Amino acid sequence: MNKFLLLFCLLSAGAYAQDKNVINPGSNLITDGIPAIPASLQSELKNYTEARSAGFASWHPKRREMIISTRFGNVPQLHLVSMPLGDRKQLTFFDEPVGNATFEPVNGDYFLFTKDIGGNEFSQIFRYDIADGKITMLTDGKRSQNGGIVWSKQGGKIAYGSTMRNGADRDIYIMDPQNPASNKLLLKVQGGGWGVRDWSPDGRTLLVGEYISANESYYWLVDLATGYKQELTGRYMGKAVVGQARFDNEGRGIYFITDRNNEFQRLAYMDLGTKHVQYFTDAIKWDVEGFSLSRDNKHLAFVTNEAGESKLYLMNTATKMISMMNTLPRGVYGGLSFHKNNEDLSVSISSYNSAQDIYVLSLRTGRLQRWTESELGGMDADALQAPRLIKWKSFDSREISGFYYKPAAKFTGKRPVMIVIHGGPEGQSQPGFVGGNNFYLNELGIALIYPNVRGSSGYGKTFITLDNGMKREESVKDIGALLDWVERQPDLDASRVMVTGGSYGGYMTLAVATNYNDRIRCALDVVGISHFGTFLKNTESYRRDLRRVEYGDERDKDMAAFFEKISPLNNAANIKKPLFIVQGGNDPRVPRTEAVQMAEKVKQNGGKVWYLEAKDEGHGFRKKNNMDFQRYATVMFIRNYLLDGLN
Repeated sequence: MNKFLLLFCLLSAGAYAQDKNVINPGSNLITDGIPAIPASLQSELKNYTEARSAGFASWHPKRREMIISTRFGNVPQLHLVSMPLGDRKQLTFFDEPVGNATFEPVNGDYFLFTKDIGGNEFSQIFRYDIADGKITMLTDGKRSQNGGIVWSKQGGKIAYGSTMRNGADRDIYIMDPQNPASNKLLLKVQGGGWGVRDWSPDGRTLLVGEYISANESYYWLVDLATGYKQELTGRYMGKAVVGQARFDNEGRGIYFITDRNNEFQRLAYMDLGTKHVQYFTDAIKWDVEGFSLSRDNKHLAFVTNEAGESKLYLMNTATKMISMMNTLPRGVYGGLSFHKNNEDLSVSISSYNSAQDIYVLSLRTGRLQRWTESELGGMDADALQAPRLIKWKSFDSREISGFYYKPAAKFTGKRPVMIVIHGGPEGQSQPGFVGGNNFYLNELGIALIYPNVRGSSGYGKTFITLDNGMKREESVKDIGALLDWVERQPDLDASRVMVTGGSYGGYMTLAVATNYNDRIRCALDVVGISHFGTFLKNTESYRRDLRRVEYGDERDKDMAAFFEKISPLNNAANIKKPLFIVQGGNDPRVPRTEAVQMAEKVKQNGGKVWYLEAKDEGHGFRKKNNMDFQRYATVMFIRNYLLDGLN
């Protein structure tokens, strides 16, 4: 056994004897280098670890009630809510989180949901029968990924994507959920980016999407009788993104989102007979992120992302008139879904002083009703401050932006800084609820900056490509320019900067630690990539080609050499400041080998490394007990290395 792994096992088994004065890691946690955490920290952070949120899952087709996902124990589970601010009736009781569900669309006698084990993302599809609460697994229960469920308009059948054939290609299947034996392979494909978008009103055709990258995707029409697929938006039309899509009621056309012939993603309609495309949002110079079409096709609601903040619009499909809905709180929106009554529209909203909750907008009255009110766990909403949009020029004079959360007013003098880099890399930091990170603002006086470096979504299709392939380190230089910006701020302490991020943000954290070691105090890498070559070799096969489009193909000699040159693993000797690495043992995206090899290399170089791994987690921690321990250890790390010596 690798000596480093053996040390992990020994430490996790007995490093912290059951001492009531310390917070003992569970048997599911592997720790190394982390000192004993005082039990007093648990009560100190109590108000910042108990906040909840609620996510919309599905409307009941006949009744004005919905399924939501929220946490009342260790993990989120499905609950039924039957009225605004009504009691949440818990439906599922698993040890693993459940975050999505979809009602059978005619009678609502049952619903379907997906669940994996330990964060491995090999999700299986389950049926929940309302009458008796019985749960039945519908898919193979093996190392396959199943999801993207779309119902036929008549109910009784679903189309979904699955890797069950070979673990790599996401084929399209058809099933009657009340008869799992009816499962049938409809479309055999090559690649992991395929998924069902919609089912035609007559039940004869599927609209299927083929995702290549954040800048390229296509639509296909698939005949259910023959399995024949026909290109709807082919390569001949040029590279573009096509996203969410819905057939109209007659099946004559589709509403969809695309950036074709435009810098931003627009709402559009294609006539399937003529292939003519009509665009509706030319006047809005931001991305349309999602939409919902009412069952009678009279109304279409859509959300835009405008400098990170969401706006909700309503379009009359007959007149094509668009109006902004101004009755919603400012924040980040999602979960758009019309009830079958054609009147009620659900929308999930998160803001700087409110965790995500579900609201319903009535098109008839214009009234906005809150359906869930999630607890902040002891945080005072009035004491939480809105972030400020900041901008700075990078090495090539390109403007980069981010959100700056200022510490509580009680803290004076120059304040330490934590730079929090999002994943993706096509993700985006938005001005939503930062949860437990409010502890750093309110109790430790640390300023938080969430940058959107080049490669982030939300700023047009040119911006999202600026970090691709050989341009990878240009996004790292954007953080270097942010460090320059911090130096110019009279209220920030450039000598006390910590960088952190998860997934691709974890890679960015490691890259900043190797390129700007002298300008930071410490770094926290969560499920980050330490070497793109080894990452692409070990990530799950259904993801590999999709990631090669973004990062580069390690089989290419020049790209392989570039990976060797820029990898944090090969530049680990530059890391002289403390490093904390957090990893999920079952991570299918960024395998644990990326974390282990990085921790081992830094230790070999004599560097200071803390390591935390949860054996029952995947790409980030989702279970409260693990999240809490990670938070306690992070606060210790911050106090030891970012705030050390600060009065």
